[in-house]
This record gives sequence, structure tokens and C-alpha cells, in this order.
Amino acid sequence: MKPDINYVNDVLAKTALLAAPLLLGCELIRHTLDGDIRLKIVETEAYHQDDPASHTYRGLTKRTAPMFKSGGHLYVYFTYGMHYCLNIVTGQKGIGEAVLLRAAEPLEGIELMEHNRGTKNLHQLASGPGKLAQALGIFNTELSGRKLSKNSLQLAAPQLTIPSDDIIASPRIGIRHATEVPWRFYLKGNEFVSKYQKTVR
Repeated sequence: MKPDINYVNDVLAKTALLAAPLLLGCELIRHTLDGDIRLKIVETEAYHQDDPASHTYRGLTKRTAPMFKSGGHLYVYFTYGMHYCLNIVTGQKGIGEAVLLRAAEPLEGIELMEHNRGTKNLHQLASGPGKLAQALGIFNTELSGRKLSKNSLQLAAPQLTIPSDDIIASPRIGIRHATEVPWRFYLKGNEFVSKYQKTVR
């Protein structure tokens, strides 16, 4: 059974914590001059302004301004001097929250992703937030603050409804604060979910 046609809009209007598990199974689509790239989201993490691990915990800054926009905007940040990470802003304007896209399953445009990532290992193309952004050809923060659209990045509802039993909640990865909060969500048994790495957001 396919999700309701308004699924994506409904999800983006919710808080990050409610939206994070509902984004699992959704598809990311990026149109490029060389063809389309399409992936299925398989792992997410929620971040909110009341959350000590969130970039917005200390308030509005030039960097985090996109997270205070309304649901459906993008937030891209640079970390460790080498990686870009992609977030989808959710909820209401003025509240700093977003969902970090941690991992995705490649569906279309595999050769383009291989070129962007510099590897032909299918399971390494988007099995981590930095890898996912790179697979999509995101090598800067140009998309940060822009809305989801055909000209930036599109989000499509899951092809099939994801059973709640197939969604696992666990503590988030690579953060210093609120390490026990189970705000990481992933698809049970999916081989494209990222593996634990001891890093710091």
C-alpha cells in the first residue's frame, strides 16, 4: 500500500523527533546535468533547539539560521574540516530543529555516486552522513537554507508504507551531549545503515 499523497508535507510539518522515523523509506532525488541520483533514506537522527547536542541549542547564528526556517528547508554544515552533512528542517518557523540524514540506500545514478564518492563499493556510497552528502554531489554549503525543490533536492514519499516494527530507535552516534537519548532511527536489517564510529558531531 502506498502512503497518502500528502505524506511528505505532513512529515515536514512535524517536530524533528516525530519526523525522523517517518522520513525512513522516503526517497531523495537530485537532478544533475549528467543524470538523476536517487536514494532511499534508511537512517536518521533528530535534533531540536532544546537538545544539548543540537547546533541550535545556543540560539540563532549565521550558520544555524536555516534550522530556524519552516519545515522543508535544507541545512548543510561542514565538519571535521572534510565532511558536509545534510539535514532536512522540520516543524514551524522560528524553532531550531532538523533531521540529520545519516545513511541511504542507492537506487539510481549509481555511476554518478561512484564518481562523487571515488569508490565502487555499493555499501560505502551513502552509509554515513558525510558519505551520503558526497554521493549526492554536495561538496559545499550552497544548498543550506534552500527549500526542497526540483532545483535543489527533492523528497518523495516511500514506495511502500514502512511497518513500525521495522523501525529501530537507538542513541545517536558521535555526539558529546545527550548521548543516551534514543533519537536515532534506522530500518531494521537494512545493509546500508551506517556502522558505529567514535566521532563527535
